[in-house]
Amino acid sequence: MLAKKLNDHAVLQKPVEVEKPKKKEMWAYALGSFGIFSVWTLIGAFLTFYYTDVAGLAAGAVGTLMLIARLFDGVTDLGMGSVVDRTKSKHGKARPWLLWMSLPLAITTVLLFSVPDISSNGKVVYAYITYILFILLYTAVSIPYKTLLGVMTQHQHSRSLSNIYSAIFIMVGTMIVMTLTQPLAASLGWTTLAALYGFVTVLCLLITFRSVKERAVSASTHQEERLGVKKSLKSLFSNKYWIIVTAFCVTFYATIGLTQGAGLYYAAWILGDINLFPVIGLALSGPMIIGLFFIGPLVAKIGKRNVAMLGAAVFIVGQIVKGIDPTNLTTFLIGTVIAGLGAMPAIALVFAMINDTIEYGEYKTGLRTEGLVNSGASFGIKIGTGIGLALIGWLLGIGGYLGGAAEQPALAIHMILALNIYIPLALAVVQIILLLMFKIDKEYPTILAELQRRKSVN
Repeated sequence: MLAKKLNDHAVLQKPVEVEKPKKKEMWAYALGSFGIFSVWTLIGAFLTFYYTDVAGLAAGAVGTLMLIARLFDGVTDLGMGSVVDRTKSKHGKARPWLLWMSLPLAITTVLLFSVPDISSNGKVVYAYITYILFILLYTAVSIPYKTLLGVMTQHQHSRSLSNIYSAIFIMVGTMIVMTLTQPLAASLGWTTLAALYGFVTVLCLLITFRSVKERAVSASTHQEERLGVKKSLKSLFSNKYWIIVTAFCVTFYATIGLTQGAGLYYAAWILGDINLFPVIGLALSGPMIIGLFFIGPLVAKIGKRNVAMLGAAVFIVGQIVKGIDPTNLTTFLIGTVIAGLGAMPAIALVFAMINDTIEYGEYKTGLRTEGLVNSGASFGIKIGTGIGLALIGWLLGIGGYLGGAAEQPALAIHMILALNIYIPLALAVVQIILLLMFKIDKEYPTILAELQRRKSVN
């Protein structure tokens, strides 16, 4: 139906020409991911463990904290998206936020891993204050960063390549954090290590800020006069593909939260040695980095949606392999390698998929809301991550888990198995169902052609 409507406008006679960023600029954009997602991985993989086994907070209280904070964070994402869409500066709408907020983000990262030795209630209050402050500042950096992908170009394959380059840095950062954090924390301390990660984050974001250009503009020359919160939200929820990709983000990032956040517990209590966690982290992230260098041609051949679906199916296979003999290290590592390869396509492509929905939304409503589209999808990411981390705390609490204890109840062991193997498997099935409904790849060229026609008329 959509293609027929656009054909009626005779916009398919020649390919649409849009400005493409150079590879150097795309790599500079991608470098920001190293800083942002290294900190994100640090929080997702180690903060729950730090709270329960280092700071001494109860697992159930930590689970509640994770969900409440992420729900609050998700709401602020929508507000930040509107702020970005209204930002006017000599640096553009998205870039200046990387300059303004990178240092405050680094400082709050240090505060997170500096819980003072006070009363139990005092520790909980400190954790709530610092964690909520962190996610607010993370939102003020991550939403503009993701929006930058939508405004640096409207060339769909360039977006895909930029996202793939970003995923390379994400995976390198993930591998470094997953393999080096535990031994470095043992020697340097958690606070010093958090400061080191914070410094790297600031450096990477400033390089992105200086190197990337904003290009894409609305097809409407009067958007600024018409862009109100009510109209923006109505436009957002009229975008079926945004709704689908946001739901996908919820399930996928819940899976990531579980896979990373519950891994330390699995190494300690199922495999019997917490020092195996760096090996698990390497098995998860190493193959992903290698696979990223081959994903570009595959995307060009079959499209982002199909590659992401294939990845979800591979992830399911990996989870099944893990479940064959959960206490066997070799079997678990093989399953982890397979699951890592399966998760890689979504990590590499999800932000490009989100930004592709910008043009669909503009076609449907006439409003171009890059910030709100990205913040809305980020809401899904934050909620998904919060659900994953909350499940860790809640299920461990139900199982009677005691941080620092010499032994754990049998129910706690079963919960650790569910968190690492069975729940992520079920979530991957849901992801495949959602992706079956995400058909924007075929429609995108005609959508972009129509938007270019409108711009030429205006």
